[in-house]
Amino acid sequence: MEFTVLMKQWVEKQFEFSKFHTNVKTELLAGITTFVTMAYVLATVPNILGGAGADKHVMLTVMVLLIVLTSCAMALYTNRPFVLAPGLGSVGIVASMISNEGIPAEIASGVIFWSGVLFILISFLGLREAVVKVIPVSLKHAVSAGIGLFIALLGAKSSGLIIANEAKNTLGFGDLKSPAVIVTVIGFVILLIMKVMNVPGGMILTILLTTLAGIPFGVTKMPEQIFSMPANIVPQFLKVDFIGALNFAYIPFLIALFVPDFFSTFGTVLGVGAKAGYLDENGNLPGIDKCFKVDAVSTSFGALFGMPSMTTYLESSAGVEAGGKTGLTAVFTSICFLLALFFAPLALVIPSAATAPVLIFIGINMLSGMKNVNYNDITEYIPAFICVTFTIFANNIANGICVALPAYLIMKIAAGKIKEISPVMYILVAVCALYFFTIV
Repeated sequence: MEFTVLMKQWVEKQFEFSKFHTNVKTELLAGITTFVTMAYVLATVPNILGGAGADKHVMLTVMVLLIVLTSCAMALYTNRPFVLAPGLGSVGIVASMISNEGIPAEIASGVIFWSGVLFILISFLGLREAVVKVIPVSLKHAVSAGIGLFIALLGAKSSGLIIANEAKNTLGFGDLKSPAVIVTVIGFVILLIMKVMNVPGGMILTILLTTLAGIPFGVTKMPEQIFSMPANIVPQFLKVDFIGALNFAYIPFLIALFVPDFFSTFGTVLGVGAKAGYLDENGNLPGIDKCFKVDAVSTSFGALFGMPSMTTYLESSAGVEAGGKTGLTAVFTSICFLLALFFAPLALVIPSAATAPVLIFIGINMLSGMKNVNYNDITEYIPAFICVTFTIFANNIANGICVALPAYLIMKIAAGKIKEISPVMYILVAVCALYFFTIV
């Protein structure tokens, strides 16, 4: 009895439920919601790395353990509901380095490690937080809205509702008669009803009901087995060529990993933080430096196991939308992933069509931040819309930011508002130019 009381006191002190007006039940539902929207990484990341020659079973175990460790570190150190996992963009870059460029996996891991070290230096010197403060308020809200549309597009694409039309070279509707699309629409209708009726746990309930609805359509595939044992990850530890990765020839890959992760992380943290109501009147997130530090250390730590950049995940917004306000949400998500390590086949039963409606709804909801943009100043609202537009058009959060910042600088100078420009902004624009140089 005394232990239970002490545990409750510790949980309250650690996660400050009273301050954020939440409770264990709400955080649990939010944690599960985040997990089910992120569960796709259990299949995608190991498969991509497996295509580059890695052992898929080993990488699955490594990934889950890293998600648990880094997300719990984020939860306990920052008390934010942010969950970390390998960035899919980084995973794609690393897989390409190994399979297309012929770069040894050990050197690729070294490049990831040094990009993490760069993150660590910038984060612990306070430069990352300084950069965020330099970003104008209008662009901060635009980042949140851009991420919203990006999340919505991810959801729509994952279920086949929106596809790339090669004939017209555009995005468009997929096969509206396909079972996956029909199930997605059913799920979206269920979610709209849940939200209007304000049903507790509506997000997770929608995912579960949509998963069930997918069975007769053949969208939800029942697993052949339920239980699986984790792989031995010891041989994977420290397969890193630290010195070899310092070769000048690998600098473009270092930049290609560093810049998108830098802007994507700050964009995700701000975007999800805005949704959770954490931002102050200047659009800043109190304690954001702590989030950056965890994110930075996680990247280098993950590299020791050959895992591409660990980063704060957009799907954390699903937990926030479900009511998650504290780090306990991330802890519960971590517990779900740990269980999934043993019951991975069961976790993978949830189809993309069941999580797509949630992602689409969350994304649309995040557009509300655009109401805070100053529409009386063309040097504010045009860069903001450029940020949102190119986040979608260029299919990357970092691309949207890296186009918007130079546009903002040019327009301010042309308008004779040079005094509104911080010296750091010139450095950021130079970094954007360097980033584009590496991807041309």
